[in-house]
Amino acid sequence: MALSEQFKEDNIENIRIYHYVEELVYSYRTYERELLKDNDISIVEAPFLLRIRFSDNASQNELSKLFKVSKGYTAKLLRKFEDNSWVTRKEDPDNHRKKIVKLTPEGFEKTEELLVIMDSWENKITQNLSPVEVSILKKLLFQLVKESGDN
Repeated sequence: MALSEQFKEDNIENIRIYHYVEELVYSYRTYERELLKDNDISIVEAPFLLRIRFSDNASQNELSKLFKVSKGYTAKLLRKFEDNSWVTRKEDPDNHRKKIVKLTPEGFEKTEELLVIMDSWENKITQNLSPVEVSILKKLLFQLVKESGDN
């Protein structure tokens, strides 16, 4: 996507952060969509699987809340992940109504594929930044995410 007129270097300070984030998300989704088009996981499903990988004892209910989707949608998606042998759901021994979702070795492999896509995009968009600039950018983004979570 070509940058619009508002994205000129002499106008950087006048552009809202939201617009930068929107452009980055669009860029990533376009990149990922192309790479996942012949894959067995969609652009909407991939974040769920990645979150399971990096969460300790994620429950089905917690995933629904985190992604702001219905419990039914989460159950359907987890069923698909189970059918693909990417996750298992086990009853929490301390709370029999709670289902703990765990990644399987096949699920770990699938998330590795997704992380390669993610890293490839990140390397592409940061190729003209120094390692120090990338580090600063990540620290600043972390602060923004942290602040936005407090609302």
